[in-house]
Amino acid sequence: MTLPPKVTDRAFDRLSEIGAADQGKALRIAVEGGGCSGFQYNIVLDDVTPDDLVLEGSGEKVVVDSVSLPFLTNAVIDFTEELIGARFVIENPNATASCGCGTSFSI
Repeated sequence: MTLPPKVTDRAFDRLSEIGAADQGKALRIAVEGGGCSGFQYNIVLDDVTPDDLVLEGSGEKVVVDSVSLPFLTNAVIDFTEELIGARFVIENPNATASCGCGTSFSI
C-alpha cells in the first residue's frame, strides 16, 4: 500500500524552534538525481506550491513535490542531534542502499 511519508513530532518541534512558519516557510523534502548512490535528498526551507503534498503538525509544514513523492512512500522524516551535528534525517524503506553521508541513496 502506498502511504505518504510521516513526519515525527521531533522534526515538527525543530521547525518550530527555527521559526519556519513564522517566516512563511515550510521544510521541503525533495529527491534529485545525483549523489554517490544515484539519488540524493535536498532538504531546504521553501515556499509551498500548489503541486506539493503538505504534511502539517505543531503549526509547521513539511512539503514534498509530486515528482519526489513516489521515492518517499512510507518514509519517516525525523530530526536527530548527534555528536557530528544536528540535522533532519529520512528513514526511507524504498532505499536499497545508501552512503555514509546519509543524503544519498539508491532504489
